[in-house]
Amino acid sequence: MSQYQRYQQQFRDPVAAGRGRTQASGREKFIVRTYNHLFVAILAFAGIEAGLFMTGLNVPIYQLFAGNWMIVMGAFVIAGMVASGAAHRAESLSTQYLALAGYVLAEALIFVPILTVASVVAPSAIPSAGMVTVLGFAALTAVVFYTRKDFSFLRSFVMFGGLLALVAIVAAWIFNFALGVWFSVAMVGLAGASILFNTSNVMREYPEDRYVGAALSLFASVAMLFFYILRIFLAARD
Repeated sequence: MSQYQRYQQQFRDPVAAGRGRTQASGREKFIVRTYNHLFVAILAFAGIEAGLFMTGLNVPIYQLFAGNWMIVMGAFVIAGMVASGAAHRAESLSTQYLALAGYVLAEALIFVPILTVASVVAPSAIPSAGMVTVLGFAALTAVVFYTRKDFSFLRSFVMFGGLLALVAIVAAWIFNFALGVWFSVAMVGLAGASILFNTSNVMREYPEDRYVGAALSLFASVAMLFFYILRIFLAARD
């Protein structure tokens, strides 16, 4: 049945038309709540980072991971995969909030080493990478909302891409070789695919009582995009 035929049927059937408007209204509220929680999560992440740097706690955290960048990158990939799983499985609102808060805190700690290096080597890289991340996320979100395309076919690509990235990181750690700028470029592509996939899910698939979990999945994608864009900016200054 075409969209025009559905409109005709709803016009003939006031009950169906009312039901359609109610469903649309519920979805719109869900989307607004999701992006409100995403915005708050980003603010909380920035606030935690500011607190760590203002108190000097970033230094011992950096020293803990100094020389172990593969551990940081591996932790980043694993945390993202765990967060995505939690976002899809969590049903109760309290569990969703706990998962979101825990992930934001974990990401804030994981980001400390790269932000510490950037603040010393190239302070301007942090706001530049942040701006590129915002613009990239906005553009990809606009693509989904404007085209109304279903990007659920990217699920396998995102899942296996994350696993391959983890394998590459472990291999680099074992055999002591560097993951250069092209790895970061590939991960930016993976983050972009993840944003398309998760945004499409927000529009179409997520149950309307899981807006916190949906925000968590989007935050994980945005964090990955920012992390690897920042790595590219730092690599360009070497």
